[in-house]
Amino acid sequence: MSVDAPMAHLNPDAWVVAGRSLVRKALSEFAHERLLIPEDLGDGRYRVLSDDASVAYVYKARVLALDHWHIDDASITRRHTRDDGELPLEPMKFFVELRGTLGLSDEVLPAYLEEISSTLASICYKTTKPALTAGELAQADFQAIETSMSEGHPCFVANNGRLGFSGIEYLAHAPEAAAPVRLVWVAAHLERAVFTAGAGVDYETLLCAELGSATLDRFHAILRHRGLNIDDYLLMPVHPWQWWNKVAVTFAAEVAQERIVYLGEGDDEYLAQQSIRTFFNISNPAKHYVKTALSVINMGFMRGLSAAYMAATPAINDWLADLIEKDEFLRSTGLTIIRELATTGYRHLEYEAATDRNSPYRKMLAALWRESPVPSLGDGQRLATMASLLHIDHQGHSVVGALISASSLGPTEWLRRYLRAYLAPLLHSYYAYSLAFMPHGENVILVIDRQHAVSRVIFKDIAEEIIVMDQDTVLPPEVERIRVKLPEEQKILPIFTDVFDGFFRFLSAILDTESVLAEADFWRVVAESVTEYQKSRPELRHKFQQYDMFASDFPLSCHNRLQLRDNKQMVDLTNPASSVQIAGTLRNPIA
Repeated sequence: MSVDAPMAHLNPDAWVVAGRSLVRKALSEFAHERLLIPEDLGDGRYRVLSDDASVAYVYKARVLALDHWHIDDASITRRHTRDDGELPLEPMKFFVELRGTLGLSDEVLPAYLEEISSTLASICYKTTKPALTAGELAQADFQAIETSMSEGHPCFVANNGRLGFSGIEYLAHAPEAAAPVRLVWVAAHLERAVFTAGAGVDYETLLCAELGSATLDRFHAILRHRGLNIDDYLLMPVHPWQWWNKVAVTFAAEVAQERIVYLGEGDDEYLAQQSIRTFFNISNPAKHYVKTALSVINMGFMRGLSAAYMAATPAINDWLADLIEKDEFLRSTGLTIIRELATTGYRHLEYEAATDRNSPYRKMLAALWRESPVPSLGDGQRLATMASLLHIDHQGHSVVGALISASSLGPTEWLRRYLRAYLAPLLHSYYAYSLAFMPHGENVILVIDRQHAVSRVIFKDIAEEIIVMDQDTVLPPEVERIRVKLPEEQKILPIFTDVFDGFFRFLSAILDTESVLAEADFWRVVAESVTEYQKSRPELRHKFQQYDMFASDFPLSCHNRLQLRDNKQMVDLTNPASSVQIAGTLRNPIA
């Protein structure tokens, strides 16, 4: 291997491709969020000026429903306004030239540029790795799809920051690198460590099933060799990066005093998922996912896990699973969740005494076990992250287009089945229970049937993402954390922002651009699906009127504005409503 082999993807050709892709997305999403006001030059051409008006970005675009800017990336040029001379398209300069327009403060700009640089490096890697075509991905297995995703969150421009990873660590831990990982295990003293489990789950059974008796015996032998009582400790999985970069250093006193004991790696191999701190067991896919604390900054947050939050996680999952099981409509859609059924967390008392409850220092050592969806599959079914519906391959073809093409169904019927599985349960949860999910592509797993259609969906990442907006809903005390008080005008946003603007906007544009389904037809089918649901639940008519899915417009809630303001903590998790950034309204495409 040559000296520069780990960085081989950082080459001039890949950088040009990555830069053009990222500038296209920035122009599109910042215009959507009305940070940029493109000047219409006619004939489908637009122009955006730098802060000092010395540089212009000129490009061709179509403006689709929901103010979605579909930009022809090959058409983008960067030009002197003085003489119209063409300049190199340099993505890092784009943000410097527009820092005032984008509201990037002197404090945030360099950190945001670092995230942009890291995102560009990841695009370079994805550009140069051997890639499956959209047609191949439409037939591929779960993890081949998961590790082939190239875009990240469709709304955020700086969506692959992962600040903290070195170049070598990126290749070891980024999901697109698809490198098998063995988790580090530690023993954590019960003075400061807590294990919490949901109904029907106990510590000994879980650990024996996940680790196996031979590995458990090996770990226990390490403790006995040190003269320690195994009954005084809990075993915890730790991300390898987190152990070597954080726990072994920042928690050095705990290690030195044997409150934390390093046991070595487990035997099973895992793949990092798109959410980066979650691992899928490839040695035994029926075993649980493991989600770990990871103190890297990625897309607006330090990706730690709070020991305090972990304590309530299994109860929240049990509550939601029970609600779904008892609701006839939700069961009829096929909706399931994969429960986060056990957690463990370590409280560093000295850091707790020095910080508030939202501090990253309180989120360095915790983990959870989440059910695998694999055992739930029926004959002929397979799994795919919903994010794959927005994936465009290196030939410009989409996975959703390939699925529809491979199906015996027409585009309209394929879409109806998908909406029945995905949108209908979201609507019912919202109207019947004031319950909202965070149903973006990475949080939803599709179950694909033999016809290459979506037969049902699985929601995941439950405890940190769901909210109940009704202040009168009776919740168990341990579940009370999910109750959120929102202003009345924001209560409809979980559907309009997260589903319509955050996912359907992109899906409809892809189908329209590929001439699979015109955007007017896409939104007509969505409207019909909403109407079909509402007709099936006449008892909720007053709610449908109060929170009108067919309102003429709805508030434009902006994602990038949050990150541009504070890329390290873009939302106050204790009061999310206070962080919402509204920039006018969007015309409702189903009005």
